[in-house]
Amino acid sequence: MDLENIDIFERMLFGGLIKNDDPQMAKVWEVVSQTIKLSSALNTSSTIEEIRDRLSEIIGKEIDKSTTIFAPFYTNFGKHIKIGKNVFINHACSFLDLGGITIEDDVLIGQKVNLITENHPINPSQRKSLVLNSILIKRNAWIGAGATILPGITIGENSIIAAGAVVNKNVPDNTIVGGIPAKFIRHISEEE
Repeated sequence: MDLENIDIFERMLFGGLIKNDDPQMAKVWEVVSQTIKLSSALNTSSTIEEIRDRLSEIIGKEIDKSTTIFAPFYTNFGKHIKIGKNVFINHACSFLDLGGITIEDDVLIGQKVNLITENHPINPSQRKSLVLNSILIKRNAWIGAGATILPGITIGENSIIAAGAVVNKNVPDNTIVGGIPAKFIRHISEEE
């Protein structure tokens, strides 16, 4: 597949390298500029409904009324965020979503959580380019306060990420991880 002839927004979701001199990069900067403007209104909203409406405008999809987001909320792009039903996102979270973030139903996200889908090449001559990789948080996961989820990570169904953890490897279903980098703590049983 010749990725260079595909729209940059689609290529971003495929993952991998997006060069800083990509001829379509101006389209990305247009969305970023719009998101910066809309974020100001989002972060001065005074009700849950207003916050949900403003974030729906940023991501370009209506967020279900069962989902609660507290401001402030930060994103640099927004259009590649998908949020399920009955999700709770606490204060001061930061979602860098150029590579795509999917949050399934019933997920809990603590305050100051960072979801980061963007990185840069190690090679200094390419450093200003982007390396993108999506994040998937499966149903009923709980991400503790101050945790950071790095690019390309899947958090399994029902899993728990301890507060302050830095997750650099996929987390299986029904698992608790914590630490820097996050390590296995234990499995979750149905009896708990």
